[in-house]
Amino acid sequence: MEKSHIKDFTQGNITKQLIMFATPLFLSSLLQIVYNMVDMMIVGQKLGKVGLSAVSVGGDVTNFLTFLAMGFSNAGQVIISQYLGAGQREKIPRFISTMFSFLMLLAVGASGICLVLREPIMHAMNTPKEAFSEAIAYATVSMLGMVFIYGYNIVSAVLRGMGDSIRPFIFISIAAVLNTILDIVFVMGMDMGSKGAALATVISQGSSFVGCGTYMMHHKEHYELKIKVTELFYIDKGMLSRLVKLGIPMAIKNASVHVSKLFVNSWINSYGVAVSAFAGIANKIGSTANLVSNSFNAAGSSMVGQNIGAKKYERVKGIMFAVFRITVSTAILFSVVMYGFPRQIFSFFTKDVEVIKVGMTYLPIAVLMFFGSAARSGMNALINGSGNYRVNFATAIFDGIIMRIGLAVLFGLTLHMKAIGFWLGDALAGFTPFWIGMVFYISGKWKTEVER
Repeated sequence: MEKSHIKDFTQGNITKQLIMFATPLFLSSLLQIVYNMVDMMIVGQKLGKVGLSAVSVGGDVTNFLTFLAMGFSNAGQVIISQYLGAGQREKIPRFISTMFSFLMLLAVGASGICLVLREPIMHAMNTPKEAFSEAIAYATVSMLGMVFIYGYNIVSAVLRGMGDSIRPFIFISIAAVLNTILDIVFVMGMDMGSKGAALATVISQGSSFVGCGTYMMHHKEHYELKIKVTELFYIDKGMLSRLVKLGIPMAIKNASVHVSKLFVNSWINSYGVAVSAFAGIANKIGSTANLVSNSFNAAGSSMVGQNIGAKKYERVKGIMFAVFRITVSTAILFSVVMYGFPRQIFSFFTKDVEVIKVGMTYLPIAVLMFFGSAARSGMNALINGSGNYRVNFATAIFDGIIMRIGLAVLFGLTLHMKAIGFWLGDALAGFTPFWIGMVFYISGKWKTEVER
């Protein structure tokens, strides 16, 4: 048999393994953000703040569906890593088939519902009138391509669960280059507006899904997978139950955080087109804040999953502390850069003086977001990697709904801080998983045998 791409995280240097595994995840996430940043930059230069607002609002809606896919695929990644750690590799092909069939059905159903309701959704988002038609166009095209987003998340989750983060990065890199080229062609060359930006992204995401999936099936011996394409359309009821038990809380956690952000942004949009335009930029800054923490969280989850499966609990602690050291250091660096070069950063997206003025009031919020991302990363690695669906559910409810919406309303409406208050509440809520994770860690319940 040729060299295996499966990584064993139950032995060896933790920090080195974490960095080696997380770096391609970081670069992949960076390139996915580049997708959207390129959209915003090109649309912003071509259509001004109306275009920026359209991509911001339309992107918020489609991102909601994306976070659902990420929740279930992240659950799948953890389950695969636990099978590996427990020495149950023979179960992985059946689980992959179950996850693929379920998420493809979910993609079709969710995107279909949102397509039918897209106009009421846009009204509920308080989309500025000037940007309404462009936002509808962007969201419609993105929803039609949702199956590609789900597909890529499935394939990359399988490979990450096996410890391979290199191949997903290679294919997302190709897609990023393609996206940039198509953005220029569709938006600048063919005058397609925000619809062209969305079409460029969908085509690029489709290419990454097809390319990565084809590679995995053609090189399945490297992953010790005995599975055929025709066997992908099969659901094992027991495995589906396990995926749903863990996937629903993780999807709720991802989706509820985003729903709360939609709530926050819907109020922010009501403060005018300049604030709405900067909300899109603020979202990209927030995504950048999450880049490192989410990458090390995802890498840490797989490593924690393997070691819990193998009952190597001391290594789990080492993984958590390694994640914290790296992400807190990065938060300090990001804060220094943000305060040192704010206008230069904002000018990448817009030259509009009014929008940049809004951005200058956002600087303290950005710092809070950076450290919130760092604080929750290690704890999310433990919570997700443990496979404990109850703690995941508690995190979803408190982080995604109670604290995020509650604090946003408190600062934004009750204390009359307006847009900045909503941003402040959102940033403070980001620390919630840290406190829940601390209780979970001290309790020792993460060592409890998981269902397999």
